Amino acid sequence: MIASAVFHYEFEFIHPFADGNGRMGRLWQSLILAKWNPLFANLPIESLVHAHQADYYQSIGQSTEQTDCALFIEFILSIIEQTLREQLTETPQATPQVLREILQQQPGLVAYCQTPRTRAELQQFCGLKDREHFRKAFLNPLLEWGWLQMTQPDKPKSPKQKYYCSL
Repeated sequence: MIASAVFHYEFEFIHPFADGNGRMGRLWQSLILAKWNPLFANLPIESLVHAHQADYYQSIGQSTEQTDCALFIEFILSIIEQTLREQLTETPQATPQVLREILQQQPGLVAYCQTPRTRAELQQFCGLKDREHFRKAFLNPLLEWGWLQMTQPDKPKSPKQKYYCSL
């Protein structure tokens, strides 16, 4: 996360183009974050900055003036954190607390999922008999939060579908 913010600031600082530097810096930050963790793929950096535009430009200016990008990094990370917290309150069925509970109930799940596994294998590992409960309580929240990925995301209902840990 810090690397994405540093890149964003440094791109703004060198200002390589006559126009569009801010948009390019925000685009690159979004791409860096999404590559690091799919959870960030839908995080709208451009919209976040637009909503805090005056503070954004002030943090860039002060960081440049002080020759220290820490102020900008703190600013951008704080608006990302604020947005993630807001998104969590909008989707209470899969909060970090729920995910922590899942992982506490199933120690070793992350290590087990380093190799792609079928739904049945994961369900058996968790010791659950009810397929629907497993999907709602474990599989869907882990997929939603990017902890698990599908081997065939374009065919989510494929009988050959497998899941692996993306951490």
